[in-house]
Amino acid sequence: MKALITGASSGIGRDIARYLSSLGYDLVIVARRENLLKELKEDLKTNVEIECMDVSQTENCYKLAEKHPDIDILVNNAGFGKFGEFIETDIQQEISMVNTNVVGVQLLTKLYLQKMQEKNKGYILNVASIAGLLPGGPLMATYYATKSYIVSMTRSIAEELRIRNSDVKICALCPGPVNTDFDNVANVKFSLKGLSSEYVAKYAIDKMFKNKKIIIPGKTIKLLAVISKLSPANIVLYMTYKRQKAKGK
Repeated sequence: MKALITGASSGIGRDIARYLSSLGYDLVIVARRENLLKELKEDLKTNVEIECMDVSQTENCYKLAEKHPDIDILVNNAGFGKFGEFIETDIQQEISMVNTNVVGVQLLTKLYLQKMQEKNKGYILNVASIAGLLPGGPLMATYYATKSYIVSMTRSIAEELRIRNSDVKICALCPGPVNTDFDNVANVKFSLKGLSSEYVAKYAIDKMFKNKKIIIPGKTIKLLAVISKLSPANIVLYMTYKRQKAKGK
């Protein structure tokens, strides 16, 4: 059994790697920071292969799928966000965000889904965010849009697989604040207390194996998702703006 995890050098990706290794999975861990991947490899007991690369580059996604074709679990975890008004944020950072959060995820999902369907088995876990379940995110517009894309795509693929009676399963992880490097990269400070990445990683994998399509760790975030779904979009957008403005550093 083998799993491939992108964004594995820290946070949720790192802890998913640790949990899957504890379950006996050999791993392919992917990230840009080779030193952190090497440190992680030393902590794991199963066989681990390191791929130091940027999955926002489409050629790297093809290389991964070609080099590691026989994967039982794909975890698309690589991603980042950035805080600021859309009119002022850097366009090159936004393009990089779209390439990482959307293009890389789409391409790896496509390539590995095709391989898994040939065997009629496998799991794909796309790491999204509670942001993907909201109507939008003023002050983090591009990030929220990328995560909405991932949630919508994952739900649609899951339905296609259900209609096919496929034994390949796909799901989206939609956490709220998690204690990782995300807030430093995004330049935000969350008002809600973040969950530990260890808890979120274990929760996500356990729910994935139970074929849960949308995985939301934490009671507070589950309640937020329900309230947002039942509330008018303009109110949710305004409240999101107020929360975002309060947490901007």
